[in-house]
Amino acid sequence: MNEHDPRKAAGARPVSISAVARRAGVSIATVSRVMNGVENKATSETAARVHAAVAALGYRPQSVGRALRQRESRIVGVLAANLGNPAMAAAAASIELALRDAGFVMALCDTHEEPAIQDEYLAEMEAQLARGIVLLVAVPSPGLDRLRAAGRPLVFVNRRDPGDEASPFVGIDDHAAGCAVARHWLAQDKRGPFGLLHASLSFSAGQRRAAGFVAGLVADGVAEAAILRATGTGKSHLAIGHEGMGALLAAPIVPRRILCLSDLIAYGAYRRLTEAGLSVPRDVALFGFDDNPLNAWIAPWLSAVRIPYDGFGPVVVKTLAALLDKGRVETAFLDHELVIRGG
Repeated sequence: MNEHDPRKAAGARPVSISAVARRAGVSIATVSRVMNGVENKATSETAARVHAAVAALGYRPQSVGRALRQRESRIVGVLAANLGNPAMAAAAASIELALRDAGFVMALCDTHEEPAIQDEYLAEMEAQLARGIVLLVAVPSPGLDRLRAAGRPLVFVNRRDPGDEASPFVGIDDHAAGCAVARHWLAQDKRGPFGLLHASLSFSAGQRRAAGFVAGLVADGVAEAAILRATGTGKSHLAIGHEGMGALLAAPIVPRRILCLSDLIAYGAYRRLTEAGLSVPRDVALFGFDDNPLNAWIAPWLSAVRIPYDGFGPVVVKTLAALLDKGRVETAFLDHELVIRGG
């Protein structure tokens, strides 16, 4: 170590990330990405320069250093798929309150349901030595596979782990909820056709909700062919509802009762029905999923399966604590409720 080595003097100020960026000739953001293992946005030559600068300067992220000295971090990462959805926001707020009461600090991230963004945030949570990570609607991604294989504490909320359904889970019994909607409508009138509007059915929540609804109808004698299904393109549930409802309106017989697998899909369907001059629920009744906090204010026409998002927090923290303290994997089902408004 020569006299100019920045690591020489004991007690010297730690090397900053900006010093690494200057030495490597890159931005601070680039250094952060490379250090967090998110190198897909940097060339291999750039990443090599950053690693060389880190080694030469002896840089160590301060947050990691503090966590190592304390032997633990108070941070819990919460990765939500779409914070623009009022239901997601309600769940995140409940989780934040419960984490704070338990002495943790929540780091909230919006993945926009994109695997690459999810992996960026997973890498950042690892870099910050997060005590655990809560995934509020996860998607398959390489980073998630890596953390699962490494045994990191992961809790899945509202949608099961897309790579291992045995992972810790907090949510409702989606199959039973879908079936409950079918039974409610059949108790009123068994005549079809019935409709189902959905986004992707590649994941557990949508799959189970749809399967439960269909199973409930078929068990009571409704022909499966009398259950008309439609979806739309993209990831916006509003647009999916609007487009999918257009497809159902083009059917020879328009369904009189339609289950929408999220409230936002129901909003889009309602817009398309009103554009067609139809009344909800007089001409077509819609049933949503979530019963987000806005429904009581703006959607008096919408019945919905209420998912108790405002009660998720304590259950999520209890599930995470069991995983951290005892290595115990738990599945926690919360009770759903049918909220009947329009029909």
